[in-house]
Amino acid sequence: MLMLLLQRHRFPLFVHAFIEFAMTQRYFFTTLCLSLALYGNLAYASPDKELKRAQTATTVLRTILNTPDSRIPTQLLNEAHAIAVFPEVVKAGLVFGGRHGRGLVSVRAPDGTWSNPSFIRITGGSFGWQAGVQAADVVLVFRTEQGVKNLVNGKFALGADASVAAGPVGRQAQASTDEELKAEIFTYSRARGLFAGVAIDGSVLSIDHGANRDVYGDDITPRMLFENRLNQPAPSEIVGFRDQLEEQTSQ
Repeated sequence: MLMLLLQRHRFPLFVHAFIEFAMTQRYFFTTLCLSLALYGNLAYASPDKELKRAQTATTVLRTILNTPDSRIPTQLLNEAHAIAVFPEVVKAGLVFGGRHGRGLVSVRAPDGTWSNPSFIRITGGSFGWQAGVQAADVVLVFRTEQGVKNLVNGKFALGADASVAAGPVGRQAQASTDEELKAEIFTYSRARGLFAGVAIDGSVLSIDHGANRDVYGDDITPRMLFENRLNQPAPSEIVGFRDQLEEQTSQ
């Protein structure tokens, strides 16, 4: 399971040695946390890779929103205050489980346009039988301004600091329960080509300040990004993500 992470990502040899040692000592939970942290911090460590991630997020968004029978309902998109996309969130576990991913989030301005995206992280843990390593694309639809404020002010937990529910797809929006419709954030996941609403309570969202600094430069805050107050033009990969949101939510 964890060896699969080592095979798929080119970590330094000392990292391989440390993880293999920890596994032989049955330090499973420590090993799991280390592996997920390494995936997040070593696999993405340069502006070029951050921009590649933006391109991947744009592709995920386009693919999901161009699938009529299983797409996010148009009404929800038109009413969204923010949308976050996480390509390839990794979930690994045996008894203790963990989740880690990086993505982008854009905020809708009062005039209906979308902001430059901020880079963002999602992490989480769980307990229960869940053997294996899985990767899935995750999309979050923020339905209230408060959810956006929580994110700007620092990291917050889904389900604790903001109510969440598995989002409806296609025509399911008509059949949503009152409790689901009260949720501040709708969550979606796409794995192996299957897209559906998914519950990810307990996951923590936080601004990826390091990635923002790598792409936008120093002294750029999330609030400046969400208010489109950049001192220079955004990279084309960033513009592509924003334009895709504009296209999909203007229909």
